[in-house]
Amino acid sequence: MIELVQSQLLDPFRIGLIVALVFTMLRTRAATGTLLPLALGVVFVAVILPSTRGTGTVGLIQTVLAGLASNAIILGIVMALAVFFRRLRG
Repeated sequence: MIELVQSQLLDPFRIGLIVALVFTMLRTRAATGTLLPLALGVVFVAVILPSTRGTGTVGLIQTVLAGLASNAIILGIVMALAVFFRRLRG
C-alpha cells in the first residue's frame, strides 16, 4: 500500500489534475465556494484515474483509497503554495 501511495504521489498526470483543480477553484470561489469543489475534485481524480488506467495487481478499492490519501497530500502542498504565492503578490 505504501508503494502504491508513493507511486501516485509522483504521478505527473495526477499532480496536474490537482493543480488545475486548485486553479479552477480559486477562479470560481465566489460562485461555488471552496470546500465542496475541492472535496469532489479529489474524489473524482481518485476514482477516475484507476478506472481508466486499470489497477494492476491491486484491487480497485485499495487503489481508490490510496488515491484519496495521495490526492489529499498533493492538495495540501498545492494549496500551501497557492497561499504562499498569493501573499507574495500582496
